[in-house]
Amino acid sequence: MLKTVDVITAEDLRSGRRLLGAWCHTTSPVCAEILAKSGYEVIVPDMEHGPYSLPTLTGVLQAIESRGCFAMVRAPWNDMVRIKQILDCGAHGIHVPYVQTAEEAAYAVRSCKYPMDGWRGVASNQRATDYGMDKANYFARANCDVIVMIAIETPEGVRNARAIAATEGVDGIFIGPNDLATSMGHMADPSQPDVREAIRTVEEAALAEGKFLASIAAPGADAQAKFDRGYSLLYVFSDTSGLAQAALAARRNSVPAPLPDRD
Repeated sequence: MLKTVDVITAEDLRSGRRLLGAWCHTTSPVCAEILAKSGYEVIVPDMEHGPYSLPTLTGVLQAIESRGCFAMVRAPWNDMVRIKQILDCGAHGIHVPYVQTAEEAAYAVRSCKYPMDGWRGVASNQRATDYGMDKANYFARANCDVIVMIAIETPEGVRNARAIAATEGVDGIFIGPNDLATSMGHMADPSQPDVREAIRTVEEAALAEGKFLASIAAPGADAQAKFDRGYSLLYVFSDTSGLAQAALAARRNSVPAPLPDRD
């Protein structure tokens, strides 16, 4: 029996419900559907590093929604035009990368909200409104239902973490440990003491402001330890690296023995 999930809503994230997420880097609706059917509550199409177009994003979002999962799209940048297009495709939440100040956080929030709370453009024929068939309901609820999650990935972001977390309209804080470590001079190595201290600073800021806390984690003990520290959303799998690791393991475990020498 396939594992199923409840329909995941914005309130599940805001309330701190513990949720597991998976990256969808491939742009494949089939991969997204596999992730959704395997029981991940949050699926993350990655438009920052994945080769996404808006049409490929739409197909992936359709696969995610087929199982009631939450579609948290990582935007390519903190840009009002790209964020507007992603939301019009039907994303449930926006993971905004590389935010360093409260002003940048406020810009991200306004990009996700219709006036008077923001400057998101209004269109009634896009997928988010069921192509105009549910526009009144969508317009009434979008400013509340869309999750805005801000990623802190630089020393400046760490210094401003409390102000970023306190920004009105920010729902959650994502800590990008590898980018943060790299920006601090340690290439993809968050184990360094100064990086761990910076991560603790952001953790404390987010939780003090009542925002949900998110990051990446290795499955198992690492994920449980982070849940115990107050995280409520952890990305623990990627379709690309997961397939790569499975392929390498299958190949490594199936190498044929050499034929015996013949006299």
